[in-house]
Amino acid sequence: MFGRILLLASMLVACAAPPDDIIRLGIASAPANLDPRFATDATSARINRLLYRRLVDFDERIRPVASLATWEALAPDHYRFRLAPDRETFHDGQPVTARDVAATYRYILDPENASPHRSALTLIRRIEVLDEATLDFHLERADPLFPGYLVIGIVPARAVHDGHPLHEQPLGSGPFRFQGWPEPGRLRLERIGDGQIIEFLRIGDPTVRVLKLLRGEVDLLQNDLPAELLGYLDRQDGITVSYGPGSNFAYIGFNLEDPMTRELRIRRAIAYAIDRDAIIEHVLAGAAKPAAALLPPDHWAGDPALRPIPHAPQQARRLLAEAGYTDDWPLELEYKTSTDPVRLRIATIIQQQLAEVGVRMKLQSYDWGTFYGDIKAGRFQLYSLAWVGIKTPDIFRYAFHSGSLPPEGANRGRLADPHTDRTIEAAEQAASFDAQAGHYRAAQARLLELLPYVPLWYEDHVVAARDNITGYRLARDGNYDGLRHVRHAHH
Repeated sequence: MFGRILLLASMLVACAAPPDDIIRLGIASAPANLDPRFATDATSARINRLLYRRLVDFDERIRPVASLATWEALAPDHYRFRLAPDRETFHDGQPVTARDVAATYRYILDPENASPHRSALTLIRRIEVLDEATLDFHLERADPLFPGYLVIGIVPARAVHDGHPLHEQPLGSGPFRFQGWPEPGRLRLERIGDGQIIEFLRIGDPTVRVLKLLRGEVDLLQNDLPAELLGYLDRQDGITVSYGPGSNFAYIGFNLEDPMTRELRIRRAIAYAIDRDAIIEHVLAGAAKPAAALLPPDHWAGDPALRPIPHAPQQARRLLAEAGYTDDWPLELEYKTSTDPVRLRIATIIQQQLAEVGVRMKLQSYDWGTFYGDIKAGRFQLYSLAWVGIKTPDIFRYAFHSGSLPPEGANRGRLADPHTDRTIEAAEQAASFDAQAGHYRAAQARLLELLPYVPLWYEDHVVAARDNITGYRLARDGNYDGLRHVRHAHH
């Protein structure tokens, strides 16, 4: 590792830090879609938070709070939203109106548009615009969590009507405006409050990312760095490394329509074969906590009673033997991951751990776009991913209900379990937070039995910054909101 750092450092020696006041964040993967009606990857979601305002956001306890609008429940199935009178305009100077809100959500709800967010919003029966700043949402059924679902960035109605290419030329009303793509993999935004330019640079190789930080070619790195590089950075003058607790949920997903991975004993054997603690210690430098469910235990709908699956290789071997697989007749599987070196290293270790119980696993790594496209299309047996920024338990309908197969939702493993469906539906129909939480806890216990996902861990967040950068704060969900306050120290 360090020999490679020295080699690359010698190759970069002629590079000089950019002579400007742009603040640059090095990222592992470029945003796939800057249109909030379609974006589902983590990088896009984090950048879209900067570009677009949403009706509702969340407080520290993951409860919905007003952002663009306040609301009141006129009836259990009827909500009225009023846009704040002092709200920001769109970045082209046009006002944000109730018509824009309605256009955004009506577009998502139209099945012909195939928005991946539609399944989480199908309880909306009708949207009624009352005036420039007021609109009503009429629901198919009561749901006390409804305001927390309205977290899609609002886009202009005229952009919807004109087919403006928001995915690469975003137009929102958030604290940053789109400046351009100076080159592929380099996105430039302007902070509206003071004109500060922020650039996002895609640098796939983490070692190169670190070297560019040391050279001053980038100012900040967040996450996606192996333990050795973080330790190396921590020892360098002029660099500060900071950690914060995270809620991003890493998991292994299965294709439940595949003749091998649809077998529960195989999924359980794989779960028992993985030594999460060893990976957390040696690859993630201890910066993660083992997970038993998608929601952390301290979430209001989380379940502290669920325990992470233990490392039990003997039980894994027994289950594989029951399923008909032995050393003489080993199970052979294909596991897909991205080319990100940290994810690829984790996959390689999991491959080794599975080999120790008699599973031969072929690794297939692809660039992010190809990998993510395969996962959404169901072209996999196993894959590893993480859910990031999850706030509300409507994620269970989106990811596990049989009515949420892609492109309508993110049930990528094609789980079809009537018991899970009924539990999710009961939660949605419950009249209080406490009643909903009970049903969602039951759903999480059921999912731990069925294992459409093997829960891995909640990863902590880490930021490495040059010492002349101040004001950046890590968020628990890993968003980039800290860029709203980041500064060059000499400013």
